[in-house]
Parts: sequence; structure tokens; C-alpha cells
Amino acid sequence: MRPALIVTIGLVVTVFGTPLVALAGGIVTGKVTYNGKAEQKEFVFSKFPNAKFCSKNPHKELVQGDKRIMPTIRVGTGGALRDAVVAVTDIEDHAFMDAFNGTKHIGAFCEWLEFTGIVVNKKNFHVENHDADPDDPKSLKGVLHNPHAFETLGPSSTTVFNIALAEIGSKLDKPVTLRKQGSTFRLQCDQHEFMQAFFMPVTNPYYAVANEEGGFEISGVPPGKHRIMAWHPFAGKVEIDIEVTEGVKTQTSLEIKK
Repeated sequence: MRPALIVTIGLVVTVFGTPLVALAGGIVTGKVTYNGKAEQKEFVFSKFPNAKFCSKNPHKELVQGDKRIMPTIRVGTGGALRDAVVAVTDIEDHAFMDAFNGTKHIGAFCEWLEFTGIVVNKKNFHVENHDADPDDPKSLKGVLHNPHAFETLGPSSTTVFNIALAEIGSKLDKPVTLRKQGSTFRLQCDQHEFMQAFFMPVTNPYYAVANEEGGFEISGVPPGKHRIMAWHPFAGKVEIDIEVTEGVKTQTSLEIKK
């Protein structure tokens, strides 16, 4: 593995919200694709608490009759892979990591928002419960969610924290603790198994999450040769080398193979 480039990025000074110094570097833009098919898991609502409330999820593609759908791999036109995290992996930006305010996540209508994202090791992970059911006397104050976080590496998982959030507005703040090189971070509700979210650890601000068309754009990347990774919790990952030029938009494509 190539040694990480250690950089310190200066703060942009602002006056009345207007930047005095533009961010330097180049832009990396492109598309993530997958050569396999879309996949999903199905859960029967009646096997879990708050079945009627959870079935009211406004994202209609997640509800099919009495079943909750968890799309594990979402593939669009031309193999476009949604939800992949794309990140430059050979830069350790200590200023970024020191100043990182943490990852914020919410539970709403029995769904973690969003499905994929990033974390910084040793930094805060914030979870809020936004659910209460006015039609259920037992859940007027809140639908019980139990955020259970894991460090995952291959088939092995180790608990990072496991805390119940019983009332609407209840929250937790815990540090991300990843001890194994190459591991990732997973969040699951112990009350509702279909509530799952996945996170890739990063060491710099040069990352993005692929949209519905598999597209991404990363700005301010320092000029030079870099290693870039596209990671998806179910499809897999791919790494390529790119060369970034100051002030230039570099286009690339990353294909994750089944």
C-alpha cells in the first residue's frame, strides 16, 4: 500500500459569509457502476414492534403490502450504482480529522437516514430518534429504537455501542471506535432489523456518496497522483489510481465487479 500523503489544509477566512480565499486543488468527477443486478432483502412487518407505524414510511419503494423492503444494492441505467462511497484514500489530513464535528444520523419512520455515509475514527457519532406513534398508546412518547453499532471486517462484527432510545427526541453521542485496519462501521436497530446503515471511515474531506445515477463529484483534491476507492457495503469495492491537476476537472469511472 502506498504511504499516505499527510497534509494540513488551512481554514478559509470569511467576512459576512463570503470566502476571501478560494479552495485550491482539482475536481474529481465520475460514475460508479456495478456489473451485477439489483438486490434486496424482505422483512415481514408483523414480526417486529410497531408494525402499523413502520408501514407508514413515506418512501413507498420500501413498503410492499405487509413487507418492508431493504434495497441492499440499487442499480440504475447502464449499471449505475447508487449509495457507493467514493473517497481519496492516500491522504491523511490531520486538520480535517481534528476538526471533524462527527457523523449525524436520525431514525424516522423506522428508517435510518441515510443508507450509507462516512465516519472518522475516534470522532463522535450522533443518533436521534424522531419517531412517535399517536395511534398507539404505548408509543405516544416514542417508538423504541435501539441503535446497535458494529465494527465490521469481513464476516466478523464487534459491538461499538448498543443504547436504547425510547422517546421521540432522545439521542446518543458516542465515539466511533475502529481498531482493525480496513474495517467499516454499521448501524442497526435491535428492535427493527430492517433499519440498517453503513459507513466508510475516511481520513480527509475528499469523499462523496454516489447519487441515483451513480454520479459523484469531489472538489479541492490536491494536485498529483492519488488512490481513489469506491466502496459499497453489499456490492464490494474497487480502487484505481488517478492524477489530479490544479484547477482541472478530472473525469473517471469505477466499476465494482460482482
